[in-house]
Amino acid sequence: MNPYEIARERFARWGVNTEDALKTLAATPVSLHCWQGDDVAGFENASGNAGSGCVATGNYPGKARNFAELSADLDMVASLIPGPLRLNLHASYATDNPGKADRDALTIAHFRSWLDWAKDRGWGIDFNPTCFGHPSAADGFTLSHRDHAVRDFWIAHCIACRRIAAEFGAALNNPVVTNIWIPDGTKDRPADRLGPRERLATSLDAIFAADLGAIASFNIDAVESKLFGIGVESYTVGSHEFYLGYAARKQVALCLDAGHFHPTESVADKISAVMLHVPRLLLHVSRGVRWDSDHVVMLDDPTREMLHEVVVGGFLPRTHVGLDFFDASINRIAAWVIGTRNTQKAILLGLLAPQSRLVAAENSRDASARLALFEDWRSLPWGAVWDEHCLRHDRAIDGTWLPAVQLYESTLLR
Repeated sequence: MNPYEIARERFARWGVNTEDALKTLAATPVSLHCWQGDDVAGFENASGNAGSGCVATGNYPGKARNFAELSADLDMVASLIPGPLRLNLHASYATDNPGKADRDALTIAHFRSWLDWAKDRGWGIDFNPTCFGHPSAADGFTLSHRDHAVRDFWIAHCIACRRIAAEFGAALNNPVVTNIWIPDGTKDRPADRLGPRERLATSLDAIFAADLGAIASFNIDAVESKLFGIGVESYTVGSHEFYLGYAARKQVALCLDAGHFHPTESVADKISAVMLHVPRLLLHVSRGVRWDSDHVVMLDDPTREMLHEVVVGGFLPRTHVGLDFFDASINRIAAWVIGTRNTQKAILLGLLAPQSRLVAAENSRDASARLALFEDWRSLPWGAVWDEHCLRHDRAIDGTWLPAVQLYESTLLR
């Protein structure tokens, strides 16, 4: 009997159907973030400096410098990841912009190469306004800026991005999540905390009021919070509380980024709370370490718990899973592959949880049995189920994919 058959029998004794788990995992896409491949540089300027607190540390060789290199790297990554994928694209990665149209004038035509690329691969696309790394964001404020003209520029940019996203979605027949994150805040204690948040709310109202017409259903709006960032250590306008209240009031998706909270906070615990009040969840799987929010995803307890809650809470149909990290200190292809496979593993572990037995123990107030079940379940042979998932998608199992990345590095990246 092969390892998967043994694992299937073991899990069946716990009331878990591994075939159902594999079927669900095979239908759950993960959105690959384009900015891991070039350290958030984008295609707008030669300096490659993202600015506004977005800093990728390290100088590992092989950074993508253009569309051809970045798309080739994504293809390489996809060849090592089992299951469906999407592309998470920032507005600063416009590929077809010879006239250097500014961000408030971007259209779908400026992303034609990405659209054709996604069509060829059968991928969906997700989209993000780029509210950083621009002269109009030089002082660290965008949608909450004191200057009405600056706010209007960023409002126009976000509206343009929503239209681009809807057109992407219509062209691919696959809805697009448009996620708004802004860097607005102050390095030191502000005198006025309310004013910027009032302006941000007004700006967001204007953005979401823009009519996208017949293709509006192909765009899914989301807003993303952050605890603090480089240069905004003392006050972030778009805090978790601000966006939770706004998303609940406006019924837009809420983005929870795993690296955007204090290390002692549990993102897993927030999921069931927010999903009572918002229609959808955008989950940015990342890893915060001390002062940085964007380390490569590990299969650590916070990641496992976070995806566990999404699955056992029944939220997977309303959750969009994407990655958000940028590590320039290691091979960027390896970073993508490690982070994505770990995210998929965490989803699989949630799907393999003996939830009915755990709930039964809890409902009978048998805390000893509940703890025993949680702990004993950890030793079940879930790795054999993961290997089966890889094999069914004709992808390398753990321990065998790294040589392909090393060969790609020696022949192309360097």
